[in-house]
Amino acid sequence: MDYTEFLEISPEVKEALAANRPVVALESVMVAHGLPYPVNIETGLKMEEIIRENGAVPATIAMLDGKLKVGLSREELHHIGDPSLHLAKASRRDLPVLAAQGKSSATTVSATMIAAHMAGIEIMTAGGLGGVHRGAERTMDISTDLEELAVTPVLILCAGAKAILDLGLTLEYLETKGVPVVGYQTEDFPAFFTRKSGFPAGHRLDTPEQVAAAFQMERRMGYPGGMVVANPIPEEYAMDEKLIWGAIDEAQREAEEQGITGKQVTPFLLSKVSKITQGRSVEANLELSYANCRVAAKIACAYAAMK
Repeated sequence: MDYTEFLEISPEVKEALAANRPVVALESVMVAHGLPYPVNIETGLKMEEIIRENGAVPATIAMLDGKLKVGLSREELHHIGDPSLHLAKASRRDLPVLAAQGKSSATTVSATMIAAHMAGIEIMTAGGLGGVHRGAERTMDISTDLEELAVTPVLILCAGAKAILDLGLTLEYLETKGVPVVGYQTEDFPAFFTRKSGFPAGHRLDTPEQVAAAFQMERRMGYPGGMVVANPIPEEYAMDEKLIWGAIDEAQREAEEQGITGKQVTPFLLSKVSKITQGRSVEANLELSYANCRVAAKIACAYAAMK
């Protein structure tokens, strides 16, 4: 299918893909919504730099004027990080309408997966995976990230699912959808801010080459969806479990009291947790994102070498 009507790939990324060089896709929500200005832009640029240092080409993705742009320039990264623009936060359901209207938006994991797949990129990194929210048996609040993983063949390197979620149900949902879940150098599924959640990862793999081989086999076997590779936050930046779970519980109660729902839940909870932890959760978020970029680039290099 010809996607050129609504897809634009930067020259650097296009050249890398044509030469079978490793490319790593990055979501843009963290830059547009996840951090204060100008830390957000500095973080986005540093993540790209880390991917380059580890041998791969970064491809930050966003929708600009109705086109999915794969591989943002520095100017475009500054643009989406401008808080005065109040960019939308787009997932799968939003892309057709925004494209038809010629609008701009940041992309979530699901939207980034879609654009990456259209462009021919098979590896991406994100801080944390979306999933089943606490209380989903009442609200049906389940991230489209999980559905996207069932149908789009992209490997996501993340620090597990966001700790504000119901991690047990998130893993059950992924199992139901047949999505392989790998713990990178761990048997315990990491919980974003902490290295352990108490729930087992589906499989443990210890090297980028092992991960690349497993993903290549998934492709050869004709699976329609992707793979989750969960990389624990570096030990020196992991948060005290009692502190972070207490902060999340408090933030969750406040969200329910204020009637916050839908897309507003995650940013509210993360902001509240940051206040409770006096900013330590933000530092942990940054460091786990940098660690994910390093590992994702190494996996992308190993995967490209197998083609």
